[in-house]
Amino acid sequence: MNKNIVILGTQWGDEGKGKIVDFLASSADYVVRYQGGHNAGHTLIFNHDKIILHVLPSGILHDNTIAIISNGVVLEPYSLINEIEVLEKKNFRVSKRVLISELCNLIFPYHIIMDLAREVKKGSKSIGTTGCGIGPAYEDKVARRGLCVGDLLNFSFFSNKLKENVNYYNHQLVHFYHVEEVNFKKILNNIMKVSDIILGMIDDVPYVLNKAMNDDKLIVFEGAQGTLLDIDHGMYPYVTSSNSISSSVCSGSGIGIKNLGEIYGVVKAYSTRVGNGPFPTEVFEKLDSYFCNFGHEFGSTTGRKRRTGWLDIVLLRRVISINSISRICLTKLDVLDNLDKILVCTSYELIEKIPSKSDNIPFCQNDWNKIRPIYESFSGWKENTKGITEFNKLPVLAKQYVIRLEELINIPICIISTGPNRNNTIVRNM
Repeated sequence: MNKNIVILGTQWGDEGKGKIVDFLASSADYVVRYQGGHNAGHTLIFNHDKIILHVLPSGILHDNTIAIISNGVVLEPYSLINEIEVLEKKNFRVSKRVLISELCNLIFPYHIIMDLAREVKKGSKSIGTTGCGIGPAYEDKVARRGLCVGDLLNFSFFSNKLKENVNYYNHQLVHFYHVEEVNFKKILNNIMKVSDIILGMIDDVPYVLNKAMNDDKLIVFEGAQGTLLDIDHGMYPYVTSSNSISSSVCSGSGIGIKNLGEIYGVVKAYSTRVGNGPFPTEVFEKLDSYFCNFGHEFGSTTGRKRRTGWLDIVLLRRVISINSISRICLTKLDVLDNLDKILVCTSYELIEKIPSKSDNIPFCQNDWNKIRPIYESFSGWKENTKGITEFNKLPVLAKQYVIRLEELINIPICIISTGPNRNNTIVRNM
């Protein structure tokens, strides 16, 4: 039986995937990032030290693990080098344990400037991106004008194509967005300063992974963002620019679909999202402040305050179906400790007829204002759960809450996070 593990977010990202990856990767041989860019922020607590990773897989903190950045990732090289340097200063032996696919598309300063210029141009209709250049970099990839890590091996080819791209972007930046142009020579000189470091980490990732599987090694695949931000299955157009669902592991890393193994979905005990777009169970004012303060709901990458709301079972069921999720990891249960009442959305009421036939989930952005969430109410347990490591030691009402969630989604909740530290974890049904 294939023992690989895929770990992905079931909401809008920020579900606590980093901690779950770190926890499950303790015995992993490889941990693979298969999509996204440095706009993702995974926060880990190690020996009371807060570590935020943006592109390195979260399993990198385990000395036995090789970290792989595969072809589905768009790579901002300076961000990667900075992360490695930060970890090395914290005495993690990192630099010789990172492999990069030579097919990774690179992110350049013009991608970032374009990303920001577009958001300013859209004003109140902006998507709410992180401004990291992810969207424009993926656009270049699809348009076949992107530059890959492997292109750095041929200076003449690389510099000529980079100059073409700079001219292409400068025309738009200056004449349409009315911002300063970027400097080709500066970009080229800067990337050449770090090219040897990046090229020293490249490898044939599909070969490495398939050989590892033949050798019965354990591989953990780590997603960025969450399914509701998937370019195809998320709340379009308020989505990321890549596929964040389980099937993208194959296209994003070069393994066959039969090798996916167990698929773990990470879900927060409530909901959050960053940026604009529909949010059926969103809360405001006092309750929003509670979630933000007790859950520390501020973006790891941007520092932006996250929008907060109740857990949405309607969306979660759909996400489980799309991803073939076999187990759920429930995070931030302890954030609910002080609430008198806890709500969970179990269905939608139609205010207006919409064309959807599956759980009445809207497909078009203009239909989200035609539904209203219907909630099931739970009494708060009003007891401390932080740091509890055994399910039977949870308050009775907290156990009932978890068991009811399992009934609603019809798959087991195998891991429950009761705090940010690695050992604040309950393991059950595994």
